[in-house]
Order: sequence, then structure tokens, then C-alpha cells
Amino acid sequence: MKILTVIGARPQFIKAAVVSKAILDKPGVEEIVVHTGQHFDPNMSEIFFNQLNIPKPKYNYNINGMSHGAMTGKMLEKIEETLLAERPDVVLVYGDTNSTLAGALAAKKLHIKVAHVEAGLRSFNMEMPEEINRILTDRVSDVLFCPTETAINNLKNEGYANFDCEIVNSGDVMYDSSLLFKEISDKDINNSKNIPLTDYVLGTIHRAENTDDTSRLKSIIEGLNEIHNTLIKVLVPLHPRTRKIISDNNIDIDFEIIDPVGYLEMLQLISKASLIITDSGGLQKEAYFFKKLCVTMRDQTEWIELIKNNYNVLVGANHDRIVEKTKEFLEGGKHFDKLLYGNGKSASKIVNHLFDNL
Repeated sequence: MKILTVIGARPQFIKAAVVSKAILDKPGVEEIVVHTGQHFDPNMSEIFFNQLNIPKPKYNYNINGMSHGAMTGKMLEKIEETLLAERPDVVLVYGDTNSTLAGALAAKKLHIKVAHVEAGLRSFNMEMPEEINRILTDRVSDVLFCPTETAINNLKNEGYANFDCEIVNSGDVMYDSSLLFKEISDKDINNSKNIPLTDYVLGTIHRAENTDDTSRLKSIIEGLNEIHNTLIKVLVPLHPRTRKIISDNNIDIDFEIIDPVGYLEMLQLISKASLIITDSGGLQKEAYFFKKLCVTMRDQTEWIELIKNNYNVLVGANHDRIVEKTKEFLEGGKHFDKLLYGNGKSASKIVNHLFDNL
């Protein structure tokens, strides 16, 4: 069996890495990796390809810095060329990026099977480009690997039981990845920034809905300032773009800022934090993986099961709710006694299912 994997962004690297390791352990399965170039992180490439001994991309398109339409179109064209040359049995795509959609469309048009990892996720916000990508990718996929029962129920509610596709509860490969990379980070990562890794909450701010809306951004920062000044230290790895927006709008920051960190360093920060405050999608789950409660500065989330089980709470950009829920979570604590995302062996389940059924 020949599997062609399409990746293009750091979260996809993280997910694909554990599946690639499972493929290497499966006799009779060959993987070809295509990197669209949507996002390139040399540090991540070093970690994945050299430390894990997984296949480096055979194709790298270096497609980035364009509009959504131009980028997706270019990717579609290049992936189609590659599929015609390689003739894989199945194309494996991850998540909800432009690379995901392009890979799925190119394969389906050539009548090649498509398997979508992280299928069935919904934010129910069609203003998010990711929501459009994930819905369209699901619709053309032959095998839908769902990370949770919530994802499966989303597909059933949309009528997927009547479509010519297979729905599989694989568990979440991000859980596999977090366990694997935490083990690597424990061995290989030094605290180069000399950050005291005790008694702090870890915050991130990066989503355009928060950074590009000045009123939301001010409210968030005022909330984090208050937490830092009255409850517990707030530590925020801040992207230069967000830092510039804050500076341009003369917003005062009291909490502690550090430069952005790599994935392994981020896992260390998560594992040592008392609590997570974020607007990230992936970090909500990583908080749960490392048994940390999470305050999410968004109006919706794909990870409904975290909300239902009180491991996570949505506070939007509301200053008062950010402070209130942070205080509540810090004081209350929570037992992490449920396996919401599988048992950490999702990658093997995905590979075995493809091998046995396609």
C-alpha cells in the first residue's frame, strides 16, 4: 500500500509525525510526504525528520504568502501533478488548512481515496476559513477519522450516515503526539530562557478575531493584567505581530512577555503551568492532555467535550469573565479521570484501519 500524506502547517507536522512512525512499523506500507510550504519552521523540521527518523518530504512546493484562493489553487495544481506521478492508494490529510482542502480535492478529482484525520470537528462559525476547509474536506473524504464522539455526532447530524463514506472513531493523534514529544522535550530541552517554571499561568494571544479588534484586545490584556497583579503571574510567549499591534495601540502590559518558543519548549511551559489562558485551538486540548484547566478567550470552540466536562470554559474577550473564571479554576481544581481523546494509540489504529480496509 502506498500512502501519500499532505502537510503544510506546524500542527499537521505534529499530527503526521506519530502516524509516520506507525507507518514505519507496518510492513507493506510506503509513505510519501508532500509539504505544501504553507508554513515552514526549520526548527520543527529538525525535530520531526531527524530526531524521529521519519521520512522527509519528497515534494516541497514552497507555496505561501498568497490569498486563500491563490494559495489553494496553486496547491491543487501541484498536488495533482504529484498524484499523477506517484499514483498512491490513498491520500491522507490532516485538520483544516488550505493544504488539507487542496489535497482532498486533488485526490477526489482523480478518483483516489481520501482519508481525513480530525474529521467531524465543527465550530459552527462559517466566518472561519478553517470551518469551510474542514466541512468541504469531510464531504469528499472516503474515510473520516474522528477524534471524539462529538465529532462523530456532528457528522451523523449532517447526514453522513447516508453518504458513501466510512466514519471511524480513531481517537486523537494529538494525544499521541503530546505524549511522544513531551518525552523528547524532557530529555533534550534546556530552560534556555531561565524562566522560573512554577506558580504561573500560561497565556497565548494570536487569533485575528482578538488581535485585529482593538476593543477585544484591550479587554483581554486588561484581564490578564489584573490576574497578574492580583492572583498569579501570567507568562505569555508573544508573537512579534501581536506585540506590534499592542504597541501601536498604546496598550499597557503588566504581565510577563517572552519571545515565541518552539513546540518542545511550549510543552514544557504547559506541563509546568498552573492553568492555561488561550485563544488557540490546539492548546485547549494540550492543556487537557497535561491535566491543566483552560480558560479560552474565544466565542466558540470545536472541543465541545472539554466544555461539557468543565475542563475548559469559553469567556470570549470579556475582561470580567476572564478574571472570574481564572480565579474559579485556580481555586477549584479538577480530577482528570476521563479519556476524552482515546488512549494515545490513535496513530496505529489509523494505519491498521487503512491497511486492512483499503
